[in-house]
Amino acid sequence: MQEINFKNLFFNSIIMGLMNARKLKNRRKKARDSDKVYKKRRLGITLKFDPLGRSAQAKGIVTAKVQKEAKQPNSAMRKCCRVQLVKNGKMVTAFIPGNLAQKYIDEHDEVIIERIGGKQGKTKGDLSGVRFQVIKVNDQPLHRLWQGKIEKGRR
Repeated sequence: MQEINFKNLFFNSIIMGLMNARKLKNRRKKARDSDKVYKKRRLGITLKFDPLGRSAQAKGIVTAKVQKEAKQPNSAMRKCCRVQLVKNGKMVTAFIPGNLAQKYIDEHDEVIIERIGGKQGKTKGDLSGVRFQVIKVNDQPLHRLWQGKIEKGRR
């Protein structure tokens, strides 16, 4: 009959990974802190610095109409406006979608903005630094205004 060597059995089990779970767990925990997406989610950084907070849309007042130059290789001047949000007073730049739609937006108009929909909350397309777009002006849908279906409401 063969005698069992418990010392060799113990070391073989460690090498094979049978008692290695704690070490693997701690190693994974250290590696997670170097993951940028995980760290932002855990610390709540994106929510803390997002002008809209948890909401999908926000109301604001137009302070100025501006034109942003598109990124290379495009050379267009995109029509945008500076909006001061009612809920927290933060200033954001919002894109004005539609052909000649900027004619229907004046200073001191009340607009509703939403996220443009770029990847991971970033900008979309060739607009640098613009993460929001205008959807309503004085409680009138902007796309119906520039299509000529309705007239602009008074405030």
